[in-house]
Amino acid sequence: MMHDLIMPKMGESITEATILNWLVKEGEHIEADQPVLEIATDKVDSEVISPVAGIMSKILFSENDVVPVGEVLAHIAQGEESGIVTKNEVHGDLEFVEEEQKEIEIPYVPVHSEMKSTISNEAIAGDRFYSPLVRNIAKEENITADELKAIKGTGAEGRVTKNDILAHIENKKNTVIKIEDKPQSIVSQNALRRVEKQPTVHTTSSINHGAHDEIVEMDRMRRLIADHMVMSKQVAPHVCSFVECDVTNIVMWRNKVKAKFLQENHQSITFTPVFIDACIKAIKEYPMINSSVDGYKIIKRKDINIGMATALTNGNLIVPVIRNADRLNLKGLAVTVNDVATRARESQLKPDEVKEGTFTITNIGSFGNIMGTPIINQPQVAILAIGSIKKRPMVLETDQGDVIGIRHMMYMSLSYDHRIIDGYLGGSFLKRIADILEAFDVNTAI
Repeated sequence: MMHDLIMPKMGESITEATILNWLVKEGEHIEADQPVLEIATDKVDSEVISPVAGIMSKILFSENDVVPVGEVLAHIAQGEESGIVTKNEVHGDLEFVEEEQKEIEIPYVPVHSEMKSTISNEAIAGDRFYSPLVRNIAKEENITADELKAIKGTGAEGRVTKNDILAHIENKKNTVIKIEDKPQSIVSQNALRRVEKQPTVHTTSSINHGAHDEIVEMDRMRRLIADHMVMSKQVAPHVCSFVECDVTNIVMWRNKVKAKFLQENHQSITFTPVFIDACIKAIKEYPMINSSVDGYKIIKRKDINIGMATALTNGNLIVPVIRNADRLNLKGLAVTVNDVATRARESQLKPDEVKEGTFTITNIGSFGNIMGTPIINQPQVAILAIGSIKKRPMVLETDQGDVIGIRHMMYMSLSYDHRIIDGYLGGSFLKRIADILEAFDVNTAI
């Protein structure tokens, strides 16, 4: 029997993906649930796993090819065909048997207008086909349609690959290029109206480097992060407020419940779900924090989707999103936080799990930092940074007068968009989170 390996559906707006790397070769045996190839969309990279065990009989697409969702990627031989030939023998000769292919029907999803809106009009002009990865790089680098047409493609049927466009960008550094017809303000995929960067004139780098210096090219994810951070600083006027918080009760509570939680759930409990729960409660009191800006319009989000900045082992950063986090209790948050953090570090997140966040938390305390000023994750309007927890002598008020005690203290900072969040709102929201944390009940059940 022959099984068709299908390009999976990876999200509502994802209609195609670029093949980055085949992990197996034709003729190799594969197991069920084994990753067989790596793919990339304009949002995330991921792996495609085989739903069956067998022999990789035929690979239908090459690396750098762009494949629509629902398309057959490869044929996997099962049963007798997994031995390449059947066991049937006629007078000592092997008899090959062809069987009807087993096909899993996955409806083809046409290109959605939302996906097209993420790409500049110049980058998709004309009838030449470009992958989502190439189009995204072209947009971020302000490469016009004429430039894109002029790039010689080395992919299948002359398609422009990632390496082709990156080589073109590198070559531009050594040549002054005059670019006319600068793009005007556009509306991005997230309905966030902003003025795009004017096309840059590239010249030879003015930064000197010595013979012993190492020059490392940014990988694709780091380039996207860099561009996103620059865009956020250009779009939103950042303001940052700080608050000091006594989390002694939370530390005592975690020490009390962590052994039981580990025994019952086979995973550790961290402080993060407690911090997320406090943010959710504060957002309900200050809903403007859970908003986005569209030109001169404010979009007040009804869903509370908490993004959780997670550092990856390669030094990059990803922000998995806990959707409808306000519907989860403390235990639900704890389990979900562990799940998404683990899968983020293992590059197992789905495209839908890294989008549509409405508020982000970043725990810089995990690196031993006491405070920081994070950059807003557009199109959100605020991001909370949580510092490390330190024991410090503090003045405590008692009925018998002031005393000095050792307390577990932590700094928090909130970066917010001053277009719609003034100091009063941002400071009040941050202080409310601190008040909720300081009033945490050490007898809270989980």
